[in-house]
Amino acid sequence: MDALYAPHNLKSVICGVIAPEASGWFRKEIKSLDDLKGLKMRFFGLGGRVMQKLDVSTQLLHAKEIYPALETGAIDATEFSMPAIDFNLGFYQIASHYYFPGWHQQATFFELLMNREKWEALSDMQKAQIEIACGDNIREGLAQGEAIQAKALHDLKEKGVQLHRWPAEALSVMRKAWDEVVKEEAARNKDFAKVWESYAAFRDRYKIWYDLGYLRGE
Repeated sequence: MDALYAPHNLKSVICGVIAPEASGWFRKEIKSLDDLKGLKMRFFGLGGRVMQKLDVSTQLLHAKEIYPALETGAIDATEFSMPAIDFNLGFYQIASHYYFPGWHQQATFFELLMNREKWEALSDMQKAQIEIACGDNIREGLAQGEAIQAKALHDLKEKGVQLHRWPAEALSVMRKAWDEVVKEEAARNKDFAKVWESYAAFRDRYKIWYDLGYLRGE
């Protein structure tokens, strides 16, 4: 991160995190990935490019624009955030099919961004104070993000929302499309390629602990 920001004279400190997002809200049930073809969906970034490979017409809308776009039929579906946030935006009043997991955004990090020269002028104690405060914010975000989702999901079910989990075969197709997007972006952007190589290597190494350490429906 420092290597990416340094040429712009910026310093970044990760200072917050929230839980995984949902995969999206749909007005109609998606019984197969063929049902996605031609849908208009609010999506963005790399995940949006994946959806485009599945023949979804994606567009980026500001949070305040999503509800009216769903209401008028300007879009057929949307992704936005985690259940506790989505609930407050009222998407369930229009789109009653809620899909998981949010394969495109399993975590959202927030950063404290500042002028690098100002950062370097701080004392070691001042830097430590900022890093400790941000670290506490991250830990609270991890704990709170996990704690508040269950109530939100129960409340959504009471509102008539149908909760769905993408079947393994659908996730496999999405992953294949994701791998294509990653390959394209890595070829276009050397910084992306470097970050992805590091991320993928860590994930592969971490897998042994993930497989051994966590109960997953057993």
